[in-house]
Amino acid sequence: MILIVTHREDYTADFLVNILNQRNIEYLRFNTDCIGLKHKISFTTKNDTEIAIDGISHFDSVWFRRVKVPTISFSSFEENDFYNKDYQSFFSNLWNTLSTNKWLSNPNNIYKAENKIFQLSVARKLGFSIPNTIISSDSKEIQHFSKENGEKVIIKPLYRSRFLADGKEKIIFTNNLKTNHLVNDSFICFPMIFQNEIEKEYELRVTVVGEKVFAAQVDSQNDLDTKLDWRRKTLKFKAYNLPIEIQELSVKLVKELGLGFGAIDIIKSKKGYIFLEINPNGQWVWIENDTGLKISDAIIQYLS
Repeated sequence: MILIVTHREDYTADFLVNILNQRNIEYLRFNTDCIGLKHKISFTTKNDTEIAIDGISHFDSVWFRRVKVPTISFSSFEENDFYNKDYQSFFSNLWNTLSTNKWLSNPNNIYKAENKIFQLSVARKLGFSIPNTIISSDSKEIQHFSKENGEKVIIKPLYRSRFLADGKEKIIFTNNLKTNHLVNDSFICFPMIFQNEIEKEYELRVTVVGEKVFAAQVDSQNDLDTKLDWRRKTLKFKAYNLPIEIQELSVKLVKELGLGFGAIDIIKSKKGYIFLEINPNGQWVWIENDTGLKISDAIIQYLS
C-alpha cells in the first residue's frame, strides 16, 4: 500500500489520487490537517517500536507531499507557538519511526535539500555551471559584488519565496538590485541571495523522478514582465529535448541530495545551461497538463 502524506488543499495529491483510483491501486491518503478528525495515530512499544496510521503499521512506499497542522484557535501567541512546535516534533518522530520500504522523498532529506547554499555547492561539485553568488547582509560586500558584475545583479530570498498573508498565498519574485537598495539599511537588514543577472535565451523546469527526466521549456524572454521571473504570469510550457549530459547531471544531483524527486530550474543562456536551484518537493501537474509529459506515471511506477 502507498501512503500519501499531504493535506486537504493539495491539488497535486488530488491529481495523482484520481489516477490511482482509475487504476485500482491501493493507497491511504493521510491528510495531516485531519488528525483527530479523520485519522488516528497510535504508537506502541509492546513488542517493538511501532507507529500505525489508521491501523496500518507498514507501507510499501510513502509519497511525502505537504504537511499542515490541524487548525485550533488559541487565546495567545505563546499557546499557538507551543502547539505548532509540538506538532512539528510529533511529525518528525512520526517520519523517523514509520515503517516503509521506499520514500518519495524522505522528509529529512527534503528539508536539508531546501537549503539553497547546500544546493549550489552540491550542483557545482557535480559539474553544473552556477551563477556568481553571494549571500550577505553586508552593504559594502554587496556593493563590491554589484560592481564586479557590471551593476547587473538579482535578489531573491534565501528560503521559500511563498508565504501566507491574511490567509492568501503571496510570492516574493526575483528582482533587480537597485542603487537605492544599497543605501537603505532597512532593506539590507538580513542575508539574501545576490547573483549576477544572466542573459537568458529561455528557461527550463527539469523534473526528475528516480532515473527519469522530464524537461519543459518556457519562453520567459518574450514578455518584459517575465524576463526576470516567469512566475509573474501564467506562461505555457512545452516539452524540451534536454542534452543527455544535463539529464545525467540532473539525476546525479537528485541522488546526491538523497531524493527520489526534484524539480530543477535551469537557465539556457548563450554560454550553455546554468543551474539556478532545485525544489525537492516542487509542483509538476501544470507541466504535465501543458506538455503531456507523464510525470504522474513515473511517480506511480516509482511508488509501486
